[in-house]
Amino acid sequence: MNSYKIKNRRSINQNSIEVAHDATLEQRFISCSQDHTKLKILGISAYYHDSAASLIVNGEIIAAAEEERFSRIKHDNSFPLNAILFCLAYANLTIVDIDQVVFYEKPFLKFERILESYFRTAPFGLKSFVKSMPTWFSEKLFIKQKITKQLRKLDKTNKKDIVILFPEHHLSHSASAFFTSPFETSAILTIDGVGEWTTASISHGKGNGIELIKELRFPHSVGLLYSAFTYFLGFKVNSGEYKLMGLAGYGNKSDLSTSKYVSTIKSELIQLFDDGSIELNMNFFSFQTSLKMVKAKDWELLFGIIKRLPEDDFSQEYANLALAIQIVTEEIVSKLSKHAKELTGEENLCIAGGVGLNCVSNGNLERSGIFKSIFIFPASGDSGGALGASLAVDYIHNNRKRIPTLDPMKGSLLGSDISNSEIEVILSKYEIELEAQSDRSLLSIISEELSNGKVIARCCGRMEYGPRALGNRSILGDPRVKDMQLRINQLVKKRESFRPFAPVILESETHKFFDIKEASPYMLRVHPMREEFLHNLPPDFDSFSIKDKLKFEKSIFPAISHADHSSRLQTVDAVTNPKFHDLLSAFFNQTGCPMLINTSFNERGEPIVRTATEAFECFMRTDIDILVLNNYIFDKKALTTLDPARFMTTFEDD
Repeated sequence: MNSYKIKNRRSINQNSIEVAHDATLEQRFISCSQDHTKLKILGISAYYHDSAASLIVNGEIIAAAEEERFSRIKHDNSFPLNAILFCLAYANLTIVDIDQVVFYEKPFLKFERILESYFRTAPFGLKSFVKSMPTWFSEKLFIKQKITKQLRKLDKTNKKDIVILFPEHHLSHSASAFFTSPFETSAILTIDGVGEWTTASISHGKGNGIELIKELRFPHSVGLLYSAFTYFLGFKVNSGEYKLMGLAGYGNKSDLSTSKYVSTIKSELIQLFDDGSIELNMNFFSFQTSLKMVKAKDWELLFGIIKRLPEDDFSQEYANLALAIQIVTEEIVSKLSKHAKELTGEENLCIAGGVGLNCVSNGNLERSGIFKSIFIFPASGDSGGALGASLAVDYIHNNRKRIPTLDPMKGSLLGSDISNSEIEVILSKYEIELEAQSDRSLLSIISEELSNGKVIARCCGRMEYGPRALGNRSILGDPRVKDMQLRINQLVKKRESFRPFAPVILESETHKFFDIKEASPYMLRVHPMREEFLHNLPPDFDSFSIKDKLKFEKSIFPAISHADHSSRLQTVDAVTNPKFHDLLSAFFNQTGCPMLINTSFNERGEPIVRTATEAFECFMRTDIDILVLNNYIFDKKALTTLDPARFMTTFEDD
């Protein structure tokens, strides 16, 4: 890439992954590595956002979960002690049984970047520097000691030395995508805000190895560029980027202001090269020297609109600006992908990093035909680094032989389960008389209620790993119902009305309704609906307000059709999640419609529910009609003796 180029290819090998141990551990580590088939590897990501833990045993992914699901603090960045406890308990292990602990990045290298950035911009940024240094010296810098201290809490009698390894941040991302893909060889593209120094990378995956070819370095970052617009448009950085993507759907491509914004971004904010690398004009960005992303006054003069505050309404100009940065981002990703293919000669592409969650870009990339097949890691953000780091160690450091399989991620259903004993506690506590339904009866009742326009929350089986609810911690509805999107957004999710909902559809029926090349099991691609299901838009549709655009029925499935006729798609097969597949099939058989609305089971500002109790309390606080806990069906109308006020709580907005 133009600004920061690696002249020689660099193979990622055993020496690339730092080992934190003293001389007394050397022999133990060598003997451990020689019998890699029996290793138990604990992966950890922490101290930035979306902390998580994962567990690999004998090469099999056993468990993975975000800390926020346990702490109930959205995007929790603390040490994932609860997630670790879950992973160990699920496999019936203790910390004594673990052979290797892997942290998802190299703290000293990251600290080097932060110090160098401060020195380069001094005396600016002194306030930010003074504020951040205590945290670095108390938690982030001496991470080996911090991890060791935390893990010893799990077993105070444990005197066993803990082997801790540190792959680079973007190696963790690369490994997460390639080693969970079905490809024997593949180009690998990682794009995020920043790891240690790297902000984007192109690598080549072959067998159990990864070769780094090129990388883009801080401060020039596609992820930070997108986050800067997230901040300017009034959303929270590191959590509101998907809101920005949703708002972009209401932008007008034909509007002169949109093309002007695109031109301004490319002429004033960045320099975009043919290989997809960029250089940011740092005169307009302040993330190196302050706690704010941009110099708001300069941006207001540049774009001719004021910075939006979180509580402000959404004008068309804000939507057009969101569309402009989405267009630029898609162009960057396209150029990076083309360059990755030129460098590797591969037909397959693996994607990870926070920008990998931009499903609009992913859908466009698939339809471009640059690559024959694309795999996107379902937990592409920092939470996925916990598993990616473990996979990097298992295959590269431990030299495990790799045999690609269809879905080693097990549908990303790697979290905690729901037990009937938990449900029985709820029944007893609230004096509810309810019996479990048979599988057949359960499907019949749910599909009937959905077809009658009821909103149903489903909390069954293992929780999803990553930001998407894939059916096991989901709110479901009939996509044919006109006001379903508005109802769920305002009365259940209590969020911005423009936010679209994803359709979940039987994989076998997908091509009849959507323009799609491959299955999309992880809800990470946006695809247009086929024309025969669309309604013609009025000639003056572009002049409609965002609220009026939202009200207009854009297809025969209004609840899942975005303003631009697109949908963020999830496909379901009979193997990955058979019970959810059975539910979709039952609804299809009853209605002739093979899809449902699927959105995460949570309120605004709350992490996705994990336990039966959390599910029940969220159900009682909201206007969800029916709750399904395993084979138990809770109907709100039958719970009139319970006062919803006793379940009320307040969550911080995300």
